[in-house]
Amino acid sequence: MPVIAAPVALSPAPSALPPASARPSNGRDAGIDLLRALCVVGVVVLHALMVGVTVSDGAPVFDNASTGAWWIVPVSWLLQVMPLFFVIGGFSGFLAYEAARRRGGTAAGFVTARVHRLLRPALVVIGTVGALLVLLLAAGVPAELVAVAGYRFGQPLWFLGVFLLCQALLPALAAAHRRRPVIALLLLVAAAVSVDAARLTTGIPALGFLNLAFIWLALQQLGFFLADGSIDALGRRTKAAAAAAAVGLLLVTVVTGIHSPDLIENINPPTTALLLVGVAHTALVSLHRARLTRASRHPVAAAFSAFINRRTMTIYLWHMPVLLAMAGVTALTALVGGVALAPIGGAAWMAERPLWLLAALALTALIAVPLARIENRPAPAASPSRARAGAAVAAGLAAVVLLLVCGTTPVTAAIGVILLAGALRLARAAGRGGPAHARDASWASSAA
Repeated sequence: MPVIAAPVALSPAPSALPPASARPSNGRDAGIDLLRALCVVGVVVLHALMVGVTVSDGAPVFDNASTGAWWIVPVSWLLQVMPLFFVIGGFSGFLAYEAARRRGGTAAGFVTARVHRLLRPALVVIGTVGALLVLLLAAGVPAELVAVAGYRFGQPLWFLGVFLLCQALLPALAAAHRRRPVIALLLLVAAAVSVDAARLTTGIPALGFLNLAFIWLALQQLGFFLADGSIDALGRRTKAAAAAAAVGLLLVTVVTGIHSPDLIENINPPTTALLLVGVAHTALVSLHRARLTRASRHPVAAAFSAFINRRTMTIYLWHMPVLLAMAGVTALTALVGGVALAPIGGAAWMAERPLWLLAALALTALIAVPLARIENRPAPAASPSRARAGAAVAAGLAAVVLLLVCGTTPVTAAIGVILLAGALRLARAAGRGGPAHARDASWASSAA
């Protein structure tokens, strides 16, 4: 099994901060913000490439265009950005929580701010999709097609649930990082490796889903080292060697059959290949931190970054409904207008992808503009108990698990909306609201 050795050499510096040149006056890191924005676009592009629409026996068929396709392996090596996304989540979350602590903020206040930032847009999109499914059924669309649409919509929601869990545990893991940074990271890595070993030796794929916790928590924990300056303090040769070692070890595990060469396949269930990707990405980010910061100052890059970062969760949650709508319109055009669809994966299909990708990005951005205010509304200034904060997280996770396990239907969407509304209600619990807590909630929310 792969072993990640690079983090062992890190020299923790809990009091260190990223270079001042990388931190604008509002406390955010412009370079990291640009990187996050690029990751979000990468996810949308990847999912858009996977959408395949055909017509068979006079009925539309929605396929995963990447299944068995030769191009998915190189594309996955370019666009598997989820490990980096969780590293960035750890980076931003650690800095936000530490800043809140210095102002007297609480762990519960931090967690409930995250609950509001993540679950408010989720409630809206799930409620909207549930209503649209009802309308499709009422319009006579075959139930099988509606079920497929609901299933496809629900697939990306795993990220919402896992990211919520990681952020809810961040205060405790940040405390562990302050006390024993290397040990805290290695324990999570060891747990992830153990799960992968058990999955491979027993042949029970379901065991791998335990790594929905350990893999992503380990990557978030790695982001703490980027936040406290430990990784940036390493020499350039050390960071380059860490990146090379991670990529080399990943290639070995692919060649030996431990991991699939398709890095997207390594996400379901998560495998330790993602840890190696995360180490390589993190080392490369630190190596090119100054260039990234300079690039983020360009007016076009700054505008792009600002647009995406104010709508991160909105874009993520709405891009799949947009893609499903595009697929539906494509199928309807073929059926009603008699337009022949290019075979999936063929030369003509490939030639159409640039226009398809541009349409997906443009429509997702267009719908995200009016909906951004839901995501960016300041969290209520309250200090709920840890029990209520934990209950809010549990209710949010229950909603996501329901939709992932049972699929998105009008009924499950309605139950999910109720659970999410309950989570937001719990996170809005009355308490010692005051200026310090208001600043805590606002800062934590803006840094999400």
